[in-house]
Amino acid sequence: MVEKNSKNSFFRKVAFGLSPNQDLPSDPLKWAQQQVENVPQISWPDKIPDQQELLDQFSNQRVGEELIREKYGDDPKAYEKAREDLNYATGHNYYENLELNIRHHAALHGKSPVFERLVWFWGNHFAGLDKDGLADSGLTGEYHRRVIRENLNKSFVDLTVAATTSYVMIKSLDNSESVGPNSKWGKWQRQNGELATVNENHARELLELHTVSPSAQYTQKDVIALSYIMAGWEVPWTKKRHSGNRVKFRWEKHEPGNHKVFEKIYKQRGLSPKSKLLEVIPDLCRHPACKKFIAFKLCRHFICDEPTYEMMEPIIKAWTVTDGHLPSVHKALLAVAYEYAAKTTKFQSPEVWLAQISNMFAFDHTTDASLMAYDFKSKPNVNQKRLRQILRQLGHDPFRPKQPNGWPDTEIEWVSPELILRRFIIAERLAKLVYIEQKNKQSRKDPFGLIDGNNRLDLAQIIHKNCDHGQSILNKFADIDSLFGFTTEQSKKDSGSKITSISTPFGSSSFETPLKKPFRSQAAFEEKFVLFVTSKWVFHA
Repeated sequence: MVEKNSKNSFFRKVAFGLSPNQDLPSDPLKWAQQQVENVPQISWPDKIPDQQELLDQFSNQRVGEELIREKYGDDPKAYEKAREDLNYATGHNYYENLELNIRHHAALHGKSPVFERLVWFWGNHFAGLDKDGLADSGLTGEYHRRVIRENLNKSFVDLTVAATTSYVMIKSLDNSESVGPNSKWGKWQRQNGELATVNENHARELLELHTVSPSAQYTQKDVIALSYIMAGWEVPWTKKRHSGNRVKFRWEKHEPGNHKVFEKIYKQRGLSPKSKLLEVIPDLCRHPACKKFIAFKLCRHFICDEPTYEMMEPIIKAWTVTDGHLPSVHKALLAVAYEYAAKTTKFQSPEVWLAQISNMFAFDHTTDASLMAYDFKSKPNVNQKRLRQILRQLGHDPFRPKQPNGWPDTEIEWVSPELILRRFIIAERLAKLVYIEQKNKQSRKDPFGLIDGNNRLDLAQIIHKNCDHGQSILNKFADIDSLFGFTTEQSKKDSGSKITSISTPFGSSSFETPLKKPFRSQAAFEEKFVLFVTSKWVFHA
């Protein structure tokens, strides 16, 4: 048993908690910091599609849709049938489900759960919008898995360059539409009576959401100048592949000349004007406002909703000393998170909550890789769609944020009656699956099964591994037995004031002597599982 005043919420603050088959680390901070030094291998045991495969299928879907529209334009039924078959053939309704399972498999089975939590954070920081089939086609998931993940052992500059010039970011923020008014392309458009102007979306979000934040007090002139610098970075459209092409820089669309951002003039260096963007991004990333903004967001995500400057300061210092080396920044964050583990609480987003309760109860909510095999001829089956349906019902579709600032990160955004009710509903569904999983482990005599031959599930183990003040929490459960249905045995030596053990519908949690009242039925287990995983001790870390 761990000490009463432990910091075991740390394992849920920065990862997905500890499962029954994970030993409690003797040095939690070292355990966490070692995980962020390198990019771990993805745990998914089957083939993973690369960007080219997904772009090819995306192209086939877009070109094919145009062809069937021309062929069946006067026959709505034939058009819908042909479109449905096309979506199956191109995996349009499959790849997102696959990417979600790859993501959650890494969370539950990967060797570096802390690293995986950071992938989730940065993927939401550099959020790609839910538009143009990016999520359906698997391209958003691939962006998280490759562009975000593979740059987390580098610098923030490297990560920002990779995200800013990625397919998903350029397409979702419409940078392909940006045309410098005085560019070669812009002059040609005006000669043909068309409007030639820049689209400010990408430049504005690079400033506001990804780097310096409004606290840097940039002006509209800065936004326009940065838009000029970014003009030319595009996803090309071609008749043969539509927008299923890789990102390129088209100099003909770039606004010529020098451009001033934050009073610094950016000139073309070398043969291509694309060098301007590659020069301005490092300056934005090294701006004092950027360091503070990212430190604030990291603390808000992993520690508490309203972090203090005292929390942010070590992260800003690590950033300054290492020039934004992400493993160093992350180690500083983890040190702060561990220091404040028992002092603050953090409400867990629906997706994190789902992964955590699955991990803590030794239950895998992902679909086995063998069952994710797809024939590209029919609708994805129930197993293949299960995880995405759960996340949608929870109101948290990670690859489909509605706004460019991503999914919310504070408790007030997630505690509406509707969203809390959705967690109860999902918990009820999971309870059945957890019970079956645990009974199967019992029949296999799995040493990591939580239910023993007497139908006891060791709730104490779960609480003590994953919560601060485990004994206190168990005592509080006992104090409200009318709600939780717990019974207690009190020490005869202590006038009934000391709880020595608890018998719950989960089974017996014993401190000195075992109890003999297991849960009596699957229904009782399911009821109490729901009550526990939707309690404040599990909603918060």
